[in-house]
Amino acid sequence: MTVVEDRPATADTPPPRRVNPVWALLRNSWRQLTSMRTALILLFLLAVAAIPGSYFPQTSVNRERVSQYYTAHPQLAPWVDRLGGFDVFASAWFAAIYLLLFTSLVGCVLPRLRDHARALRSVPPEAPKRLERLPQHAPAVTRPEDPAAAAASLAGTLRRKLFRTRVVELPDGGFSVAAEKGYLKETGNLLFHFALLAVLIGVGFGHWYGWHGNRLLVAGADQGFCNSIIQYDDSALGPEVTAADLPKFCMRMTDFEATYQTTGQPKSFLATVQVEEGDGKYRTESFTVNDPLRLHHANVHLIGQGYAPILRYTDRYGVSQTKIVPFLPTDAMQTSEGVAQFPDVNIDPKTNRRDDQLQVGFEGVYLPTGGTDGSATSKFPAENNPVLYLAAYRGNLGLDIGKTGSVYALNRGQITTGELKKVSGERPHALHPGETWTLDDGTKLEFVGTRQFATLSIRYDPTQSLLLVGAVLGLIGLMLSLFVHRRRVWFRVLPANGQQAGGSVIEAGGLPRTDYPGFAAEFAALTQPAAEEEKS
Repeated sequence: MTVVEDRPATADTPPPRRVNPVWALLRNSWRQLTSMRTALILLFLLAVAAIPGSYFPQTSVNRERVSQYYTAHPQLAPWVDRLGGFDVFASAWFAAIYLLLFTSLVGCVLPRLRDHARALRSVPPEAPKRLERLPQHAPAVTRPEDPAAAAASLAGTLRRKLFRTRVVELPDGGFSVAAEKGYLKETGNLLFHFALLAVLIGVGFGHWYGWHGNRLLVAGADQGFCNSIIQYDDSALGPEVTAADLPKFCMRMTDFEATYQTTGQPKSFLATVQVEEGDGKYRTESFTVNDPLRLHHANVHLIGQGYAPILRYTDRYGVSQTKIVPFLPTDAMQTSEGVAQFPDVNIDPKTNRRDDQLQVGFEGVYLPTGGTDGSATSKFPAENNPVLYLAAYRGNLGLDIGKTGSVYALNRGQITTGELKKVSGERPHALHPGETWTLDDGTKLEFVGTRQFATLSIRYDPTQSLLLVGAVLGLIGLMLSLFVHRRRVWFRVLPANGQQAGGSVIEAGGLPRTDYPGFAAEFAALTQPAAEEEKS
C-alpha cells in the first residue's frame, strides 16, 4: 500500500509523490521517541520501575532476605519472582525502559547540541524597529556624548556584566547596541542530559564488567574465606567476567562490635578483619556500614549481622562434634532462626558404618535477650540474657538424596514422610550458654556459646568513577538550567536633532527568552545610568 500526498496537480508542478508507509511510520516513530516529552516520560517510567527494587529484597544484594520473604509470603513470592521483582535491575522490562531512554536521549541531545553550537557562534540580532512593543521598554533619553561614544560606553557596560554585545552602525548615523546573556542555561540543559547518558553508560558497562558476591562471615580465625566463587553464599559475574578474573585476597573477621540505643535501635556497627591480598601478609582493617573496606578491585560492604550459636553434640558412642551455625535474624531485636544438622554421627566403631536413621538435627530459635515470660521473641538485640530454644529430630536428614535445600531449615519433606521424626517433647527445650541437654537415647547437646557474624557484600564496579563524575556534572547542569535565564537587551542610539555633535538620543528595550521574574529589575538597572545623565 502507498500513500499519495494530497497536492493539486498543474501543468507547472510534478505529479504527486508516493510516500512509503513503512518509511513514514518509522520516521514518525523516531520523531516521537527522540522528543523531549518522550525522554521525560521514559525517565519517569525508569524511576517508577526502580521502586520495586527498593521495596522487594533483591537476590543480587541479599539472598537471605529473599528467602525470608518467601517464608513470610508463600503465596505472593512466586508471582513476584515471575515478574522479576527479586531481580528488578536485571529484568527484561527494566532493560527495555533503560535502552529506550538511552536511545531517546541520544536522539534528543545531539540535534540540540548542534543548534546550541550554532547559537554560540552567532551574534546577537539587531534591535527591532519598534522597541516599545517589547516586554521591557525605556523611553528615549538624551545624553551629551555623540552617538559613537554613547554606543561604545553602553557596549562596555554590557560586556562588564557578561553580556555578549554587538555594535552596528545604522545608515542614519546612529548605532544599534545588541546584547544577549544566558546561554549557560542551554549549556546546563545539555550538560545534564550528557551526564545522564554517562550514568546510563556507566550502569551498563558496570553490569558487563563488574561482579559481586555475598558472604556470611563468622568471627574467628577458623572461619576465614578467600575470594573464590565457590566460597560465596551467592554471587553474580558480569557477562565479560570469568571466575579467573576475580582479584586474589583472603579475609577473616577478628572482632565485631555492635551498639544499640535503649529502644533497641542500632547505633553503630564496626567490623575488624585481617586481610591478605596475595602478598602473604595479613593486615588489620576496620569498616562500618557507611564506610566500606576498599581493596584492590573490590569493595567490602557491611549489610547485616547476627549470632552463630556454638553447639557440641556427643553421640551414643561418646564421639563429639562441634558446629558453629549462624541463625538468621527475623526481626529488629535479633530474634533468630536456624538449624544444626549432624549427619555423620552415631557411627558404629566396630563396623565403621553409619546408620542413616540415626542422623540428628536441631531446629529452633535464638534470643539474645530472652524474657521471663517464655515468649519466643527477643527483648533486646544485644546478648543480655541469651537463650536457645531447640527441637530435636532423629532419622534421615535427606542430605544424601541429591536435592539442594536450605542450610537454615530442616528438610520438611523428610519430616512429612516420617523419615525424620521429632524426638523431644512438644515444647522446645531451652538452653543457656554452658548448659547441656540429654536426649532420650543418652546423647547430649551442649550449648557452648555464640559468635557474632557479619553479612558482607563484596562488589566491584569499574565505572564507579564515571558514575560519580556523571552525578556531579548532572547536578551542575541542573543548577545552571534552573538559575540561569536567557535574555536580550537592545539600545538604539540616534543623533540628537540629526546632528552628530549635538548629543545622542537613547532608547532601550528588553526581551526575556525564558520565564525570569527578575528581568524587570535588571533592565531598570541597565537603563538607569542613561536616565540619570539626562536629569543631570
